[in-house]
Amino acid sequence: MFLIDGGSIRLKYLFLTRFFHSTINRPACYQMGVLAKEPLQPFFPGATTNILLSRQVEQPNPIVYNPRRRFMPFTVDAVTRVKIGCHLVACVFGYAEQRNTMRRIRQSCFVSFLLVSTLSVQAADLQIAYFQADASPSIGSPLFYGKTIEVENPLSARGVVLHGQGQPIVLCAVDWIGIGNSGHSEWRKVLATAAGTTPDRVAVHALHQHDAPSCDFAAELVLSEHGLAGQQYDVHDARQILASVATAIEAAGQQLEPVTHVGVGAGEVQKVASNRRIIGPDGKIQYWRGSASKDEVIRAQPEGVIDPLVRSISFFNQEEPIVVLCYYATHPMSYYGTGKANPDFVGLARDSRERALNVPHVYFTGAGGNVAAGKYNDAAHENRQKFADRLAKGMAQAWDATEKVPVSADDLSWHTEEVVLPVATNLIEQDVLATLRDKNAKLKKRFEAARHLVWMRRCDAQDPVVLSCLHLGDARILHLCGELFVEYQLAAQEFQPDKFVALAAYGDYGPGYIGLEDSYPQGGYEVKQGVSRVAPEVEGVLMPAIGRLLAPGESR
Repeated sequence: MFLIDGGSIRLKYLFLTRFFHSTINRPACYQMGVLAKEPLQPFFPGATTNILLSRQVEQPNPIVYNPRRRFMPFTVDAVTRVKIGCHLVACVFGYAEQRNTMRRIRQSCFVSFLLVSTLSVQAADLQIAYFQADASPSIGSPLFYGKTIEVENPLSARGVVLHGQGQPIVLCAVDWIGIGNSGHSEWRKVLATAAGTTPDRVAVHALHQHDAPSCDFAAELVLSEHGLAGQQYDVHDARQILASVATAIEAAGQQLEPVTHVGVGAGEVQKVASNRRIIGPDGKIQYWRGSASKDEVIRAQPEGVIDPLVRSISFFNQEEPIVVLCYYATHPMSYYGTGKANPDFVGLARDSRERALNVPHVYFTGAGGNVAAGKYNDAAHENRQKFADRLAKGMAQAWDATEKVPVSADDLSWHTEEVVLPVATNLIEQDVLATLRDKNAKLKKRFEAARHLVWMRRCDAQDPVVLSCLHLGDARILHLCGELFVEYQLAAQEFQPDKFVALAAYGDYGPGYIGLEDSYPQGGYEVKQGVSRVAPEVEGVLMPAIGRLLAPGESR
């Protein structure tokens, strides 16, 4: 049996004792390119031997959280398997130098072959590791609204690394308002390097809390060229946090656990989400409500089109849960603009469920661009905990409804689509530049102009947005961009009614709000100039792409 214990690879050969009775020749190990940590000791029943391969396994980083793990099955890549095989063969020939017994050579080589074959089989299994890092801003650094005066509750970047078919897959959720354009591509590149994969197999999503930072390296460069460096974005802070996430992922790569089952479930969340856009008899916006409203008439309007379910997908090693991923579509704010960084009610609910189960939880915000708590929120601060409790109750229902099924690496696949979105025609570069250069303009307008300019030039260069979908048995998890209207999420579920379909939005934050084609003539905040940076034709680009991601090879 092969086990990893601490920072070295521990090989326990209980069944090899009949073949080896003396110290193995150390120089032979060097000749085969394997560095022995110390002279290998004689084998006897229960003996263990430590070897240190040329690619040393680091001690687990304390930021990787899993209190249940003592040790885990040892699985390795092809290169490391070859090294282990060489070591075993070296042991055989070292023994042969001392004994010169052909019978024992044949027996030992056969056992070595079995061991390496076993490693090859284990390496193909489905595995997962959870990672987490602090994503809280420094005191004094910019939040999206104002400066950080306090970290009320820590922000985090957390997620999972999946190993199965092909290169590893990384899913990451960050307690920030948004990560866009070159900021998003940089996050994916850095995390891909840490995980030993490619950027197209990394999904990074913000949760969109508003008392939180944002990240857009290209927009910051534009602002710095106009004398506004460091006022909307803290690049130094962002890169330090990104580096800490990468470190957590590297450590997670040494903490992989086998996945034998996955479970999916859903629970209804009551009195949290409501549609922000109330359409009048003339087909235009009659009332609009954001995350909070003190107007009783507006709060009395119907809940509107929402997805009331929080969905979860859980990963198990036999009966033991490893990690739970949750998806729910709403703006995640109760109140904001306080200068106190916090993950708001979705973070409180996530952390509550994590404590209840003693299992790591990762929360993703779904297609909540036109959904918020406005119907049920009069802006009273005590509502934050109420919403957290209601969401946690729905998450508990989803957990209780979870149905487990066996799963293997053969059930895992990853699919991507690159799409170039149509830029909003009401964005005129000359006007945007004029706002940027106007020192008398409000800072908020100049910050927005920088983001507009980056997005416009990106569209002109045909720089695509990368969308992706994880397939795991009958489960589908979509990873999409921007502040999508909830209708995209509902349509995705209709595309595959016999599958479990979850959706994470707020990937690449560059496009801003993304409505339906008929949403734009209706008017309202979400589709006005500069808030949505895409044209109404965006629906005709995204809907087919979603269909292809959910069912590759099928026409839609």
